[in-house]
Amino acid sequence: MSDRLRVGIVGAGRVGPVIGAALAGAGHAIVSITSGSDDDRVAAILPGVPLRDPQDVVRESQLVVIAVPHDQLEGLVTGLAELDAWQPGQLVMHTDPAFGTDVLAPALARGVIPLAIHPAIAFTGTSIDLRTLVGAYAAVTAPAPVLPIAQALAVELGCEPVIIAESDRAAYAEGVTTATDFSRSIIRQATDLLRSAGVAEPGRYLAALMHTTVDHALVEAGTDDIRPPVD
Repeated sequence: MSDRLRVGIVGAGRVGPVIGAALAGAGHAIVSITSGSDDDRVAAILPGVPLRDPQDVVRESQLVVIAVPHDQLEGLVTGLAELDAWQPGQLVMHTDPAFGTDVLAPALARGVIPLAIHPAIAFTGTSIDLRTLVGAYAAVTAPAPVLPIAQALAVELGCEPVIIAESDRAAYAEGVTTATDFSRSIIRQATDLLRSAGVAEPGRYLAALMHTTVDHALVEAGTDDIRPPVD
């Protein structure tokens, strides 16, 4: 996208501030963000960006990025609609893997442009994520007339956009959750076993083995472009 947008972030966990920093790096102006559990960490990623209430963030932004827990998204969108916070013509993007744009229906009724963009990385909430985003993939869902906007925003984050239909979002989210949750569970079990066998630093011991195993599994699954993990 060539136009510089005023961007507001609703959600100050691991995802929202990083998305804001990536968009700032692409030339957009981050005008405000909601407060979170670790405002010092947010300030380190987005220095000088003021903290605002959600309705104030929305009212002063041309692009609103919503990065809140899954079980809060629907209620947040509805609540902001009841406060008449949404603005006609405003871009509204959420980052939840399980939802497409249907969850933004209350905002759409107020005239916003709904976008769903999920960068497929495990966020740490630090500047390390900015490097990880580069070359990663992002699932994009949007109405056909504005799909190019969603794709362009994904590119500005550093990602390669992959279109996911609204009806396929649940399956997409299940695939992402299966990969991440199972990986963490298996590694926990493996490190516990190695520790009981006398390995002092089982995480370090497994690092090269796990990286190469995952790379081989992805090749076997038909992935053509394997990039080494970013430390």
